[in-house]
Amino acid sequence: MRRTRWRIGVAGSRLLHTPEPKPGDVLVVGGEASVQFAGERRLRFRVISVDRKPTYEGWVWVTGYVIDKFGDAAERREIFVQRRGLYRLPRREQRP
Repeated sequence: MRRTRWRIGVAGSRLLHTPEPKPGDVLVVGGEASVQFAGERRLRFRVISVDRKPTYEGWVWVTGYVIDKFGDAAERREIFVQRRGLYRLPRREQRP
């Protein structure tokens, strides 16, 4: 099994900085978003909803599913993260 490493902020990266997540986005959530997701605890996260209630400046509550190594939804979670630390994977093109 080949292990994929996500590179954040590197030229040529597939990740797109996304300070305003939307339902359907698949995010890479790492240490820049919150210390609890640093290093090996980083995760892929499919967004279901974004809470619009005011919180601390630059932070947001996001509800969604943790995506496992097979691309399946493994666990539903609500996470409190910094917007500036969120990165979105590019959307897949729809095939006819």
